Amino acid sequence: MVNKSNKKYVGTYIDLFSGCGGLSLGLGNAGWQGLFAVEKDPMAFSTFIHNMVDDNSKYAHFNWVDWLPKEATTIQKLLRKYPDQLAKLEGNIDLIAGGPPCQGFSLAGMRNSNDPRNKMSQEYIKMVGIIRPKFLLLENVRGFNAVFKNGVGKAKKVPYSQIVKKAIEGLGYKVSKNYVHSEQFGVPQQRTRFIMIGIREDLIADDNEVNPFEILNGIRESFLKDKGLPQNPVSVKDAISDLEISRKGAKLIEHSGSREKGFKQLDYKPPANLTPFQALMRKGLNGTKPCSMRLARHKPTTIAKFELIQEISRPGITLSHEERKIIGTKKQAICVLDPKKPSKTITTLPDDVLHYKEPRILTVRESARIQSFPDDFEFKGKYTTGGKDRTKECPRYTQVGNAVPPLLGEIFGIWVGEIQGKI
Repeated sequence: MVNKSNKKYVGTYIDLFSGCGGLSLGLGNAGWQGLFAVEKDPMAFSTFIHNMVDDNSKYAHFNWVDWLPKEATTIQKLLRKYPDQLAKLEGNIDLIAGGPPCQGFSLAGMRNSNDPRNKMSQEYIKMVGIIRPKFLLLENVRGFNAVFKNGVGKAKKVPYSQIVKKAIEGLGYKVSKNYVHSEQFGVPQQRTRFIMIGIREDLIADDNEVNPFEILNGIRESFLKDKGLPQNPVSVKDAISDLEISRKGAKLIEHSGSREKGFKQLDYKPPANLTPFQALMRKGLNGTKPCSMRLARHKPTTIAKFELIQEISRPGITLSHEERKIIGTKKQAICVLDPKKPSKTITTLPDDVLHYKEPRILTVRESARIQSFPDDFEFKGKYTTGGKDRTKECPRYTQVGNAVPPLLGEIFGIWVGEIQGKI
């Protein structure tokens, strides 16, 4: 498989906890070549394979190893079933990237030091120890760098990030960590992420004081200019206004698909003047229409509730306790988007965020736009999952909410390449 990106080849990488492919999409666009990826959810992995690996995809850039089936799996299974194959990769991979599951660390959720998903960071560390890449990149929520109030032992005294950092340093890496704000890199969303980057110590000369985050900030301006994006944050209206169903001339049609009876979608036709961000997201469509445009079927009572929320709420700010009492809801995280500012963080729950103008939740495509997925990126699987399956499956809304924004992934790829050139 040849990297179809126009970017210069940078190096080879492995994506752990790949999800639907946001980080890999960005790395591929930056010129990186993938070797394989690990993702346990079948729906998210089907989206990943369709866009990142299949020959007919413009974003395909993986030379998939012949010993690993292209199927959903876990790092634990990989370590158990393929120890010899992994050992042969030692020193031959440039980058291991990944964002271990964040639910147990999220400040927006029920932070739990005993959440079993937290331990997946340990599997990430095991892979680093076996393969010993030149670089490693770990992405997570802000809470990864905060102390657990309910923690025991080390987890009560220091952030989990510090435990992981110390373990990676023990493997012979110089580790730097900091927060990165997605809206500073073209993503129309206030999505603060904790980033840890490691450089193998034998690659760094004793007198070479590399400051990774100084390098990242130094390439920001040129990155945005290259993308045709403004230096100031992109507002949510500039990101998705062309997808409004109330826009002049907008038309709704039946949503296609045997399981989608009764659903509507926007019969998308671009306006005469696209914003720079909209033009960037639509660049690869070549006249075709984006997928995942299905509108939710809200009951009249739900629409009335959303209209009330829009009337009493402060745009861009989560409903207060008093406002929730007026609405009659105990749901903690409802927010109406502020059209003049970047979106609040897109989560895995579609009803956390309401449209800034229309009484409805966002479509998958609108959420994907706010995450900076291009319009020709195709999502696979169900749209939503309810009830007891919500914690077990990864439908389209969840795939989008869990993803690393591709624009952020791309500048990360450029960033590691810049660091590589300076050591």
